Amino acid sequence: MCRLVNPSRLILTLVIFNLLLEPTLENGLRELTPVTYEEKGLANIKSSTPSVTRSPHRKLLNHQEVKEKEKEKEEVVEPNRIWSEKCSKSDIVISQGATEALPNGIPTYTVEIMNVCISGCDISAIHLTCGWFSSARLVNPRVFKRLRFDDCLVNEGKPLVNGRTLSFQYANTFRYPLSVSSLSC
Repeated sequence: MCRLVNPSRLILTLVIFNLLLEPTLENGLRELTPVTYEEKGLANIKSSTPSVTRSPHRKLLNHQEVKEKEKEKEEVVEPNRIWSEKCSKSDIVISQGATEALPNGIPTYTVEIMNVCISGCDISAIHLTCGWFSSARLVNPRVFKRLRFDDCLVNEGKPLVNGRTLSFQYANTFRYPLSVSSLSC
């Protein structure tokens, strides 16, 4: 069955719709101005939606000024390049692995210290953090030597040529964590 709509209700709905839509049609959809119900003579109707206000203080960006500011920033800040001329701690790679234990059962470890400098640099004065490094097996001091607590010198401070690897073995009940503390390019 089809239900008929009350004609007076339909007319009232159309009048209200027309009053609310009128500002949009007058301005050709270019500019919306908030219209209160009081201005249209409908003071007894409460609005549940917030009104939109325009901000006269807002302005468009000047693209030329933005480009100039970006150029100033580019001149001041130098990017961090992957292919830098200088060497860094990350150019020395240290790897350790367990090897066959001594006859008396003390574990041994093989250490490899590699120069992997991408720019082809020779790195000297390589110092490692090494705690109280000691070994039950003699380590050649020309290759690796503890100078004091947490400071060990590699290759007597001489340059480790690019692409070369130094290796040595030590014996201790535990593995020493070794990492680069300083170096010279």
